[in-house]
Amino acid sequence: MKSLAIIGAGSWGTALAIILAPRFERIRLWAFESDLVRVMHQTRRNALYLPEFEISTNVEFTGDLGVALNGTDIVLSVMPSHVVRAVYRQMLPYVEEAMFFVSATKGLENSSLLRASEIIRDVLSSRFWPRLAVLAGPTFARDVAALNPTALVIASEDRASAECIQAVFSGPTFRLYTSLDPVGVEIGGAVKNVVAIGAGVVHALGLGHNAMAALITRGLAEITRLAVALGGRAQTLSGLAGLGDLVLTCTGELSRNRAVGIELARGRRLEEITGSMRMVAEGIKTTAAALQLARRCSVEMPITEQMYHMLYGGVSPREAVRRLMERSLRSE
Repeated sequence: MKSLAIIGAGSWGTALAIILAPRFERIRLWAFESDLVRVMHQTRRNALYLPEFEISTNVEFTGDLGVALNGTDIVLSVMPSHVVRAVYRQMLPYVEEAMFFVSATKGLENSSLLRASEIIRDVLSSRFWPRLAVLAGPTFARDVAALNPTALVIASEDRASAECIQAVFSGPTFRLYTSLDPVGVEIGGAVKNVVAIGAGVVHALGLGHNAMAALITRGLAEITRLAVALGGRAQTLSGLAGLGDLVLTCTGELSRNRAVGIELARGRRLEEITGSMRMVAEGIKTTAAALQLARRCSVEMPITEQMYHMLYGGVSPREAVRRLMERSLRSE
């Protein structure tokens, strides 16, 4: 495996280009914004999303998908969930059956309720059945780019595919564990963003450590229920892509979804918050999709439901907390 194409040059895509550069002879980093491509080529830095880190000289920058994908061994897609289908349709003429496809997207498609890997397979299967894996876990892009120790999960229904990507991607500060449960890994990575919005509310309202611990624990319980209902494994959610990612996103100051909850609790309108954000907070869109999935599967997700009412139904953050606390009593 000598060549890697990274499709998406946000903070996470850029961090992956930095950390994986020593493992490949050549990496092509594709960005949608032509201005960003030009600036990265001139400065070898991503001035928009991760300006403090220099990008290795074996990383090439392009806004042309055909150039990015030409002759590549592994395609690593790092993009918001709502553009996965459109971008892969544009990629379709340039992909080959021999390629490995790895998705690092954490979200759900609102219209279909599909996970990112399901969208990719849906698009590519018109030409061939892809070798596909998903990458998730507790990761902030800045920590990865700074070469701080990071552990995450590579999951595939095919053990050989997961082990291949594990061997190629792992390095001194970037440790991958394999999993055969892409469903659990992707649901954990997507729905933790919803709970993190609630964590921001808890923090901004000054509700204390007890409330935060309860939110994370009960949030994990409802994420696990949904993952299992969709065919995932409960034990996956106790690992890096479940509990690990949830704790990081709910407590870390770099969490965009937590920041959304903080600003909502301070009285800002959602439209104002999103309008001031350069990067996507996936939890905003995922909340609606996760709630629809839960209802389809007859799974109870009270935190997700209250986050939905807070984001889209005009319910105040304090009222959402009150509703959660006053639910009927039951066993754990």
